[in-house]
Amino acid sequence: MVLEAPTQSWSDASGEMGGAAIHGVFHGDWRYVRGLSLRVGGEPVEATGTGRSAGRVVFHGVARAIDDETPDPRVLVERERSVAAGALEERVRIRNGLDEAVTADVELAVDVSIAELSTVKAGLPAPMPLSWREQGPDALEAGDGTRTLALAAPGAEVSRDGDRVVVRWRLQVAPGSAVDAGLTIGLHDPTAVVGPAADRPLAELEPSGDAALDRWAACAADDLRALLLDAGQGPFAAAGAPWFMTLFGRDSLITARLLLPLSLELAEGTLRTLAARQGAVVDPATAEQPGKILHELRQSTFTMPGEGIVLPPVYFGTIDATPLWVVLLHDAWRAGLPIATVRELRPALEGALGWLRDHGSPDGSGFLKYIDETGTGLANQGWKDSGDSVRFRDGRIAEGPIALCEVQAQACQAAEDGAALLEALGDTEGADEWRAWAEGMRERFRAAFWVERDGERYPAIALDGEGEPVDAKTSNMGQLLGTTLLTAEEEAQVARLLVDERFASGWGLRTMSTDQGGYWPLSYHCGSVWPHDTGVVIEGMLRAGLGDAARVLAAQLVRAADAFDGRLPELFAGFSRDEASSPVAYPASCRPQAWSAAAVVPVHRALAGG
Repeated sequence: MVLEAPTQSWSDASGEMGGAAIHGVFHGDWRYVRGLSLRVGGEPVEATGTGRSAGRVVFHGVARAIDDETPDPRVLVERERSVAAGALEERVRIRNGLDEAVTADVELAVDVSIAELSTVKAGLPAPMPLSWREQGPDALEAGDGTRTLALAAPGAEVSRDGDRVVVRWRLQVAPGSAVDAGLTIGLHDPTAVVGPAADRPLAELEPSGDAALDRWAACAADDLRALLLDAGQGPFAAAGAPWFMTLFGRDSLITARLLLPLSLELAEGTLRTLAARQGAVVDPATAEQPGKILHELRQSTFTMPGEGIVLPPVYFGTIDATPLWVVLLHDAWRAGLPIATVRELRPALEGALGWLRDHGSPDGSGFLKYIDETGTGLANQGWKDSGDSVRFRDGRIAEGPIALCEVQAQACQAAEDGAALLEALGDTEGADEWRAWAEGMRERFRAAFWVERDGERYPAIALDGEGEPVDAKTSNMGQLLGTTLLTAEEEAQVARLLVDERFASGWGLRTMSTDQGGYWPLSYHCGSVWPHDTGVVIEGMLRAGLGDAARVLAAQLVRAADAFDGRLPELFAGFSRDEASSPVAYPASCRPQAWSAAAVVPVHRALAGG
């Protein structure tokens, strides 16, 4: 795949589109092209390899149909595809290594289909009816009444059958020379809520001396720049391709925080973008509340057929984005964000802290809790947001309202960080209030969340609707490290558990320990490995002074990144190295994913001191 947010294209390894549900050319929340196929001399090209960066890929192949009969291929095809925001260019180069000229009949067929992203994701694409207009002898335009696709193929013969466009060139290629032909596809959507980032500010990590780590770092930086978007307040990272090419509160905040050593501008853009859309009223339909940071921004309602989920275009169904916003503001200030900018964002800061106090704990328990009030929103609203992710150790699914362990840690850290920010702004009384709130959280958490099972003491993943500890051993406990919620002794105890082989798969940290009733290596959140989760835990270990444990997990993630050619997916299976000689992919996993790529920064710090 190739991308430059908010545009992306997906194909097979030969460059052909149409053989899989994910294939096509996407722009924002819509797919515009579902098929793109190449024929040379009337036959498919025989693929021989690829070379790629985030926004460009070259598919190498041979054209047997117009070659001579000797065994060595002498007529080569280079199919170059590049993506810019709102545009795709496809160029075909015929290279003739024969001693005589060849005639190459080159044909590109484009299947235009404008369909909303959620229908494509569900495997039930619902294409819009299209109207067509000729724009000249070698150009066409299609539109659904809102969005448009413009296709131009200079020098080609262009024909159309319904929504399928075929462009043909007859190329004369002299001996020892090459000839190009190509088309461009322009995509336009006036209803888009996000656009390309004007600047893509991201520094490079210093060379580490570890070739695999450096390959990952280079690929991650390339992908992250390609994932940057802007909604009018500065750059932020889209969550991931292909399904989440938009603003996600939690994802964008965690990505920006992991990337702080490489980009202060990205942190500021993320903070400003979310502050501009901070909740102002109580609206159960969207889960909005005053001071709350949103979860997701879309062009239109996002549905998940078969799951009963229908999310409004602006959706606030997240329990963790609000404290994470405060933490990012604090860390950005510590990293050099001017106090004048902090002062400018003070209303959003006070609103977010106010939400922790006034809305985060609706039952007055002092723990941040969530429950979907609509019946069509997300049942779970932490980062493990699948419906079955919060389980007891025997595999039973917990019922809400749910209080997640890591969310209490984020709230505790936000209170401490908010106190430091308020103090810097001259509000010592407010600072004292939030430090006392953080201390109260530490006391409440220690009394309610810690459990002992089979001789092991650890924090439960959550409290259920009855206030009972949901006692599965999960990676969530790793995100308590370095947040001020735990004592140093408790942090060391958690870290020892997480580097045990029941958690540490050899490729990264499993989301659930293998000895739990709900564990399954290909469960989305109950046994798989999420690189960002491992990265966040490594970062917390480093803040807690647990460098040895951090290095164990960091080395495993480098090994996984190398197996995925430097482009770590959203998640992969939790099989151990004994069970699988390379990490096993998870179907439909996003790749690239912003926070998976950003995990390289704490890994680099753990292994190279960066």
